[in-house]
Amino acid sequence: SVNLANSFNNRLAYNVGKAIGQECEIYNVNVLLGPAMNIKRDPRCGRNFEYFSEDPLLAGLMAANYVNGVQSNNVAACLKHFAANNSENYRYMGSSILDERALHEIYLKPFEIATKIAHPKTIMCAYNQVNGVPCSENKYLNVDVLRRLWGYRGLVMTDWGATKDRVKGVQAGIDLDMPGDVKYNKKQL
Repeated sequence: SVNLANSFNNRLAYNVGKAIGQECEIYNVNVLLGPAMNIKRDPRCGRNFEYFSEDPLLAGLMAANYVNGVQSNNVAACLKHFAANNSENYRYMGSSILDERALHEIYLKPFEIATKIAHPKTIMCAYNQVNGVPCSENKYLNVDVLRRLWGYRGLVMTDWGATKDRVKGVQAGIDLDMPGDVKYNKKQL
């Protein structure tokens, strides 16, 4: 993704997404778990290679074109990891502490751009917390911003094992608990 973004070529992003979507169709893959589009803020982040950029506008536009390419093949794309996921250290318990302006202008902006332009079929929440609330339980992110403010109508899922409290997750707009079939989470519901 980083090399794709370095091209600054939206058409290329679309064509790469389309080619990957075609391959997904060949192998009967219904949902491509990508693109990953968090902002590169920490050089130690182990996933920087799969994030587009440190620039919110570039990341959002590249992701939107990539998603449009993937979804042109009847394959759902999945924007991830929503949101403010910048570190592999303590990824299950770390909290990104952000003021409202930084959250919206830097960390949420690429997701907003891609969501409004490309209408991805799915979005995956991150493991981390945002301002002390796990993304899998974050009503502000998943309902207030994503659904109400941006008008998103697709499916919101957790990253694998990101669920902390399944009941709070449902209340916070999480539609699908991945990898699913976790007995403890079913019992909570």
